[in-house]
Amino acid sequence: MRRSAKFIVFIVFLIFAVSLQAKKYTISGVVLNSDEKKVPSAEVILIDSDGNEVAKDATGKRLTGKGKFKFKKISSGNYTLEVFKEDVGTYSEAVTVPDDDVKITVTLSKKKRRELVEEPVERIPDDEYVTTELSFEIKKLTAEISYLGSQLRDLQAKSEMWTNPLSIYSKEIILDNGTTIFGKVVYQDEEMLKVETLLGYLVLNREQVVRIIDNVMTAEEPEYIPEQIRETYSPPPMPKLAKPRYTSAAPTERLPAVGRSANIVLVGNISETKDRSNNITFSGEVKNIGGRRSDFVKMNFVFRKNWSGETKTITTFIRGAYHTFDTGITTDSSLLPGATGTFEMVIPADFGTFIGYSYTIDWEEYE
Repeated sequence: MRRSAKFIVFIVFLIFAVSLQAKKYTISGVVLNSDEKKVPSAEVILIDSDGNEVAKDATGKRLTGKGKFKFKKISSGNYTLEVFKEDVGTYSEAVTVPDDDVKITVTLSKKKRRELVEEPVERIPDDEYVTTELSFEIKKLTAEISYLGSQLRDLQAKSEMWTNPLSIYSKEIILDNGTTIFGKVVYQDEEMLKVETLLGYLVLNREQVVRIIDNVMTAEEPEYIPEQIRETYSPPPMPKLAKPRYTSAAPTERLPAVGRSANIVLVGNISETKDRSNNITFSGEVKNIGGRRSDFVKMNFVFRKNWSGETKTITTFIRGAYHTFDTGITTDSSLLPGATGTFEMVIPADFGTFIGYSYTIDWEEYE
């Protein structure tokens, strides 16, 4: 029984405490103008200490409630009461709500409403404003010029790329139908090649490829000289080239190298033809533009078999004029000054495929 009584007392005390905590009050009043007359339809706002709007009301219009307002269920605390009526005036006052209802009489006055008061704006002098605007425009134009410059450089790079593909790709691939493709070989095997070009990737049948020319443009880099010895530095002398050795049976008859010695050059291009047996024939014409007779003129072709660097050399002699030496040896590969000769070299089908070739012209000079 004692426990039940204590529990009931505790419950009653808890209800009393909650009722005290939840106690609400009323703020009411009347709004008057400067002539002590009640003002209807005035806007009344109650704001708490944090600046938040708690309640909002308007004064009555009817005769019994004209100029009156009322806020119900207001907790105790500090508030600000603001009243506004257009063409009549405004009112603002701090209100403290104790543990009781509050009644207020408000008299409006011709003053600006608090929330309508604008903070003064700092005015920028005209000359400073103009300078700021000009600086902004200059920065904007500088950014635009930089952008247009980058676009122009891109266009120039693309124009050079289409005009001279060798500026990007070093491989020149010649097909059997006369087509020339500039690109980069990204993959190859015994049957096909995959080439990266300006138009995209191309897959070529190896049988269509006549040859691949590697056009490597090497720029001579300047020699680096330390700054400490830059003023006193002098480049080393050029090394002397060794004199060539000849395989002639009579080396003593070899003429000394003079300004009017023989000089054999290729006339036109080297033509390539393939017969039904897949034998390839290289043919062309050479000319002696020097001042002496050249003997045993021959063409040396160095074929590049694969990308690993494997090479194979084939030599053919020029068909020129006949000449008989004092030793009784006769040759038909001599060229007098200004004379021309032809050559023809057959590469058999069992030679295999090759990806490119280079050539040199050799000759000898005798009295």
